[in-house]
Amino acid sequence: MRIVLTGGGTGGHIYPAVAIGRQAQEQSPGTELLYIGTTRGLESRIVPKLGIRFEAVEITGFKRKLSFDNVKTVIRFLKGVKRAKRLLREFKPDVVVGTGGYVCGPVVYAAAKLGIPTLIHEQNVIPGITNQFLARYTDSVAVSFPDSERHFAKAKRTFYAGNPCATNVMRAEPGKGIASLGLKAGSRIVLVFGGSRGAKAINEAMLDMAPQLHKLPGVHFVFVPGEVYYEDVKQRAEQMQAYQSGQLHVVSYLHNMPDVLAASQLVVSRAGASTIAEMTALGVPSILIPSPNVTNNHQEANARSLVEAGAAMMVLERELSGTRLFEAVSALLSDDRRLTDTGKAALTLGMPDSAVTIVDELKRLSKKK
Repeated sequence: MRIVLTGGGTGGHIYPAVAIGRQAQEQSPGTELLYIGTTRGLESRIVPKLGIRFEAVEITGFKRKLSFDNVKTVIRFLKGVKRAKRLLREFKPDVVVGTGGYVCGPVVYAAAKLGIPTLIHEQNVIPGITNQFLARYTDSVAVSFPDSERHFAKAKRTFYAGNPCATNVMRAEPGKGIASLGLKAGSRIVLVFGGSRGAKAINEAMLDMAPQLHKLPGVHFVFVPGEVYYEDVKQRAEQMQAYQSGQLHVVSYLHNMPDVLAASQLVVSRAGASTIAEMTALGVPSILIPSPNVTNNHQEANARSLVEAGAAMMVLERELSGTRLFEAVSALLSDDRRLTDTGKAALTLGMPDSAVTIVDELKRLSKKK
């Protein structure tokens, strides 16, 4: 099978696309992949390092108010469609997969106009503007949350598939995660992070609560503040007793994030769709702090879906402080029954076969071609 993957801007769009491609290669050895993104998005750095062929089209997003920039965006979109058609005719894919971000627009639209089967994947409860636009042209829409289906009333076919990142994380080895941190087997771990770029609000709350960590003996806090904030956070943490005693671990990056995630008893994080998919697949309880700086406030909707299922706690950023975060963490860690029940509820939401489900749909679409 020959598959074009497209999705860009953030890891939340890139990693699901890569997970689908890798699953297709696992199920059908010999599958060839082409990733189409933009030169300005993270995909231009991430994808080539994974050994996947990468090509670029240039596109920007629409402003949400009337602006001359939107005229420029339309022109770029039309140029992007022309460029995408040229790449598609050359590669001759059996199917095209879009996972969100502005670059999906011209690529999936071009594929639909060329009669190539297409599928888009929506990671969040509330769909992005690009996927909403593409839904009327694509053959299938895969959603990560059941609540998303109602947003795609004009789609030819919509199905609940979960997030394909969940499939990848099932290969994680918690023992390796613990060992990589230099901790003893059986150590209790709370993993704290704010995404690949970090989150200043979470970092400040974690540092503010650090003086209280001695009240949770035997618990190791693995804190990933993000590349931009790492040096400052590390210097401040080094002055703290929790760091000096080995209870607080500040890490610049976790290359084996799935292993550490699988080894954690509790996670404190943003409410990005891929992170939620991985935590629910593993049944890890979480305290979610949705980013308020995202389109349609979709992270709060993501988090609320878990809270309503009893699978997580949520602290809104405007309510976040070191004291509030410590209260939430200690409430779960001091109540084994509640912690276990929260993890079990998370597990019921997990979709570990998500990537398999999506690849099966791709096979069905390619046969139609």
